Amino acid sequence: MSHVLLINPNTSARTLSAMLAAARPWLPPGLDLAGVHAAAVPAMIVTDDALRDAVPEVVRLGLAGAAQATAIVVAAFGDPGVAELRARLAIPVAGIGESAILEGAAPARRFSIVTTTPGLCPAIAAMARRLTAPTRFAGVRVTPGDPLDLAADPARQLAALAEAVRACIEIDGAEAVVVGGGPLSDTAASLRAAFGAAIVEPVPAAIRRLVRSGRLTPPANGECPGRTDPSRTSPPP
Repeated sequence: MSHVLLINPNTSARTLSAMLAAARPWLPPGLDLAGVHAAAVPAMIVTDDALRDAVPEVVRLGLAGAAQATAIVVAAFGDPGVAELRARLAIPVAGIGESAILEGAAPARRFSIVTTTPGLCPAIAAMARRLTAPTRFAGVRVTPGDPLDLAADPARQLAALAEAVRACIEIDGAEAVVVGGGPLSDTAASLRAAFGAAIVEPVPAAIRRLVRSGRLTPPANGECPGRTDPSRTSPPP
């Protein structure tokens, strides 16, 4: 069965489940979603070295699943393996970092990024500057404390990121705030509920980008049996 393949570049099954739940409501009718997670990298990618180390595993998973997929989403904010998969596959490959940044900057918005991973801030900022005009990017704000400790305490993580979002809007003048991390999917949804359309959730942004590309091809027989109830589908941005 044809589907969109979501690759979680870390080893957390819980993170994969949360990202699949975030992605499903945005799929067009007739397309299913499948997910895989890495077997050999950390439970959470928090450094540039870990991001680089994730590339071979992402490429392996993407190549292994490409024959049954109509598109691939790489669900780590640093987009490990996206360029390599695009070079080797004919199907579209979307990274959640690139997708969310482009959505945050459009149409002509000033945007910031919030994240819990200080070790990835230079790479995140470099990606934002590469993809957008200098006047659009207001910078990255990172929560204090260890990202793994925050991940283990969802309420504290939400409070810390909400404070960072307020600073982006009230101090940095951001019109949109991108939540920088696939493992932050649940928290990103809560932030969007609190702050509204100013919040860009990275996993849904990748699905929306694929849909806008016009390159998603549902199977000819219509609805897939595993499709999410269409009543849960959120309105387009």
